[in-house]
Amino acid sequence: MVKIRLTRTGAKNNPHYRVVVTDSKTPRDGRYVALLGWYDPRESTGKKFEINVEAARNWLAKGAQPTESARSILKQAGVYAQAAH
Repeated sequence: MVKIRLTRTGAKNNPHYRVVVTDSKTPRDGRYVALLGWYDPRESTGKKFEINVEAARNWLAKGAQPTESARSILKQAGVYAQAAH
């Protein structure tokens, strides 16, 4: 099964995440099929995330299942709610 999920990058106590499409059996920070964007949970001003909306909608249409955290970010970006009609 293909999943949309977060992979952790960044340093210790300073997390950054990539929003990626990957097989559900690969490790959290393992190889991924496609990079959809990034998320910075510590950012208080400015951009917290950037998502490639077209690619995300394409993968959702193909049946990729987002995790809860990825679904939350996609909803904030306006991707998931529009793709699920």
